[in-house]
Amino acid sequence: MRFTGTADYVATKDLSIAVNAAITLERPLLVKGEPGTGKTILAKEIARNLGVPLIEWHVKSTTKAQQGLYEYDAVSRLRDSQLGDARVHDIANYIRRGKLWEAFTAPVRPVLLIDEIDKADIEFPNDLLLELDRMEFFVYETGETIKAVQRPIVIITSNNEKELPDAFLRRCFFHYIRFPDADTMRTIVDVHFPGLKKQLLDEALRVFLQVRDVPGIKKKPSTSELLDWIKLLLNEDIDETTLREQDSKKLIPPLHGALLKNEQDVHLFERLAFMHRRETR
Repeated sequence: MRFTGTADYVATKDLSIAVNAAITLERPLLVKGEPGTGKTILAKEIARNLGVPLIEWHVKSTTKAQQGLYEYDAVSRLRDSQLGDARVHDIANYIRRGKLWEAFTAPVRPVLLIDEIDKADIEFPNDLLLELDRMEFFVYETGETIKAVQRPIVIITSNNEKELPDAFLRRCFFHYIRFPDADTMRTIVDVHFPGLKKQLLDEALRVFLQVRDVPGIKKKPSTSELLDWIKLLLNEDIDETTLREQDSKKLIPPLHGALLKNEQDVHLFERLAFMHRRETR
């Protein structure tokens, strides 16, 4: 199994090496990077490229590690016992399989995505150490041990909201997705908008990179936001000439809501526009 990218996902050489190293070592691949750099989509594209199933576990602030293994529904069993349901005699009827259980017992080696692991409690990664290391866990209610038929390809994403424990990091292969350079960005845009006029692409990238480089900007626009912005530019028939205009009214990019995602950054650009008008009088 070797990941080489797909027609819809531009994987840099470093990223492909990291994915294949994790597959070879049979260790989870921990992927970090700015939001919008394609961390979650990476797992989907790996599954697509290798032709294997994808099992997704999207972590929330309330998610517990146990939910990834299984959950025992004691409330339903109590209710069924009161109703005289015969299912109560087999406790296995009330065991809900988690995403790790699904991945361990999949007939074909799957890709398991554990998405945004840093959203959960700080103990969440530690609670999965043994299961991800040994690829097995014990079900106390039924007395059975669930072992992985074959080790899944585990992709774990993080937005760096919390520091992950050293013991957890030691068990992972790590890769940081850097923000794409201009050439890679052009390739990415071309995948999503084949045939886009070079002049429009040049101006859109110039404005986009200028926005990212503004000192003091709180939320730099990401790759996904650039793609959204270009889609809007095409939909509104805004050409490169409009983007090239640099008078006082055009300092804030057209359709800037696709690029600027909080009021502080909008106010920052408004102040810059005001200062520019004063300087040009």
